[in-house]
This record gives sequence, structure tokens and C-alpha cells, in this order.
Amino acid sequence: MNRRELLVGGIALAGAAMVGNAQAATHDHAHHHGAMASGALTLAISDCIQKGEVCLNHCIDLLGQGEMDMAACARTVNEMLAVCGALQQLANQNSKQLARMAAIAMDVCKQCEDECKKHAAKHEQCKACGESCAACYAECKKIAA
Repeated sequence: MNRRELLVGGIALAGAAMVGNAQAATHDHAHHHGAMASGALTLAISDCIQKGEVCLNHCIDLLGQGEMDMAACARTVNEMLAVCGALQQLANQNSKQLARMAAIAMDVCKQCEDECKKHAAKHEQCKACGESCAACYAECKKIAA
């Protein structure tokens, strides 16, 4: 193959890619099903996960120092992280199960918020986690089944 053939072939491939991208941009997505995840929901989930990771790490550090009263907080945060991680995946996939999972996440976020409130005055990490759980709860409530 000479350079001219290679160049012509490359131009043809680039053109085909541009047509494919144009078709994808105009494709009708109306047939997609499931609850639509709002931007506010996905942001609330992400914030809850991030603050929860920080809180859980803080709880583990305190447990290591002998503060056993942080065990319940660590457990509820760990559970919240598992549920919100699954919720985040379903939201990103626009899953048909999103509303049902949001209902479960509401319960778990409320439990985490309640437990974190017990330590909020003493531990900023718990306060931030509890507040993010409250925000996630509010967003989940908007779409929960």
C-alpha cells in the first residue's frame, strides 16, 4: 500500500466516524425506561459517598484509639456507602430499579444521619456525613417508589 492509498483510506474512515457521531447525536432516546436521575440526585449521592468515606475513615481511626462508641457510626456509614454505591450505579445507568433503590437508600441515609448526629458536635466528619445523608435522603424522596 502506498502513501496515497493510506491517506485516502484514513480520510474515508474519518468520514464514516463523523457520520456515526452525527447519527448518535440525533438518535431518539425516548424509548429508554426507568426513573430519570436528576443532576441534583447524582450530586447528592456523590457527596454522600465522599463524606461517608471520610467519616468511616475517621471512625476507624477513633476505634483504633479505643473509642468504642464510634462502632455504631462506623457500621451505619459502611452500610450507607454500600447502598449509595449501588444507587449511584443505577442512577448512572438510568435503571428501571432506580426508584425502588432510592426508597431503600432513604432508609439507610436516615439511619446514617441519625447516628452521625450523635457525634456531630465533637466530630466534624460525622457532622458533614450526616448533613450529606440528609441531602441524599431529600433527593431520593423525589423519585422513590
